[in-house]
Amino acid sequence: MLKSSTRYSNGHSFKDHYQERKLLISRSIIAFAVVVVMLCALLIRSWHLQVVKYEDYQTRSNDNRISIQPLPPKRGLIYDRNGILLAENRSIYSLEIIPEQVDDLEATLTRLLSTGLIEEKHKKKFLKDLRGQRRFKSIAIKSRLSEQEVARFSVDRFKFPGVRIEARLVRFYPFGAELVHALGYVGRINDRELGQIDQANYKATRHIGKVGLEKFYEDQLHGTIGFRRVEIDVQGRVIGKPLFEKPPVPGRNLRLSLDIRLQKVAAAAMGVDRGSVVAIDPRNGEVLALVSNPGYDPNEFVTGISTANFKKLMNSEDRPLFNRALRGLYSPGSTIKPHIGWIGLEKGLITPQSTVADPGYWVIPNEEERVYRDWNRRGHGLKVDLNMAIIESCDPYFYDLAYRMGIDTLSKNMLDFGFGQYTGIDMGEEVPGIMPSRQWKRDTRKIPWFPGETVITGIGQGYWIATPLQLANAIGQLGIGGTRYQLNLVNEYQVENEWVKVIPEPSEKQADFSNAANLSVVQRAMRRVTQFPRGTAKTAFKDSQYQSAGKTGTVQLVTQAEEKYDANKVAKRLRDNAVYVGYAPYDKPEIAVAIVVENAGHGGSEAAPIARQLLDEYFNNKKSDRMAAKMASEEKF
Repeated sequence: MLKSSTRYSNGHSFKDHYQERKLLISRSIIAFAVVVVMLCALLIRSWHLQVVKYEDYQTRSNDNRISIQPLPPKRGLIYDRNGILLAENRSIYSLEIIPEQVDDLEATLTRLLSTGLIEEKHKKKFLKDLRGQRRFKSIAIKSRLSEQEVARFSVDRFKFPGVRIEARLVRFYPFGAELVHALGYVGRINDRELGQIDQANYKATRHIGKVGLEKFYEDQLHGTIGFRRVEIDVQGRVIGKPLFEKPPVPGRNLRLSLDIRLQKVAAAAMGVDRGSVVAIDPRNGEVLALVSNPGYDPNEFVTGISTANFKKLMNSEDRPLFNRALRGLYSPGSTIKPHIGWIGLEKGLITPQSTVADPGYWVIPNEEERVYRDWNRRGHGLKVDLNMAIIESCDPYFYDLAYRMGIDTLSKNMLDFGFGQYTGIDMGEEVPGIMPSRQWKRDTRKIPWFPGETVITGIGQGYWIATPLQLANAIGQLGIGGTRYQLNLVNEYQVENEWVKVIPEPSEKQADFSNAANLSVVQRAMRRVTQFPRGTAKTAFKDSQYQSAGKTGTVQLVTQAEEKYDANKVAKRLRDNAVYVGYAPYDKPEIAVAIVVENAGHGGSEAAPIARQLLDEYFNNKKSDRMAAKMASEEKF
């Protein structure tokens, strides 16, 4: 074996430099080879990342650097028939938190409290809203910040990661409680609604129509979401201008048939009384006014009503959340006597000259133990014809007519006036009421129909219940003697820059008014209700500048029609409902009204004056609108 050094006798040794150099070279070659291999591996890896996997890693990089931000559409505006804004969008500043971007949520809330920007109630509401909230969605902890509050937070913003101020458009209803039962309102999307909507189209939207028109026309009012692609830094802040933007499509604007001038008069006329006022155009089914009293402020619901205020509304005996115009079920009382009289004429059961004795009561033939009393205990005379029976609202006349007509004929023909059916109003919340019949009672009560029930149905009481909408539609149909239309609130909707008219649709069932003479008998009697000295609405319509027709009703709540009670000794909420229906002008009706005032007493003294105010406003507005149009036309020339 070779050695790299040799020892000589004198003790000295010499290195073998050749061998050492050879060893060094071999080691260098190995090291170089390792370096080359590693460099090649690095180059191959780099090539793989930058060439083979370029698109994959470019996408991942962009995902971290590029953010897709949804853009909410502007909700469509709502106008009255004259272009007055009823529902608008207002810009507000909102303090919002993205919980997933906050390390210590409790500590952040505590610091916000210490700044004075929020109060304990805001914290509690935020924690409540936090439950069930979609991930990575900001939650408003306080809305409607003042400019001073915005400036104060901006100074300390760096101390609150995950907390930001957003400028948002929120719904605002300038007429508040006066219109709430017609328009409805929007509110925050809840879990149930989240499962029903197209979530992709609501990514940037927090609100949805809850009731009324806002809910019924949600698809048209909401619009279509847009988006923009932006570059962000590590803290999620936008850098520079958007890389790409697709603007949202605004919701459609709606123009209603409602006249806010009539609406305000109707609401004011109701005062603090509970009830409803409905006015329609009987020629096409357009709703001119729709009031349910009392109402409530819909603006409280937009950004979230407090628990205390909501409980107050829910627990109120006056039921302000209940829409009486669509869902209030009332006995129509004497307001349907003209309809029953017309049916009697059509069926040949009576003539205009037929008379009934009214000594103040009526009895079923051969059943004299049952006495059905007139509202006038002294009666209306021994020879009451149809004309007098309608003018003075004689109960025995209609007891007798209904008894001879029979419930099946009465019920079947009343369906042709829309009773017991939906009016078709574009709100989706109405109820059909009840138009009783033998079959209805067998199906619902499992017992037979009795003759006495037919008798009291003849004066609009018993099982018969209807909504104010139905009452207005039925009297309007009798007034024009023609087609009854489905009721509608939306008159036009906007597509781009064009307004598209909504075509009214006739109701399925219609009365046949081909016998003009029979119709005229009833219409003349209704006109005399408002004009003749003994008419039940004569006082309310004294000295009116137009001719109208109508019928009053006084509906007992606590007793049967044949009994008697002292209203002064009965609790107010158990007293009679006051009802009035009517139309004008008499010869060519343009407006039909129905008024129900709960527990107010007599229809002629309590409900008819409200109708008078409404009709006065309608014709005064019509006159002033004509004058304004004339002046505008003259200015052009």
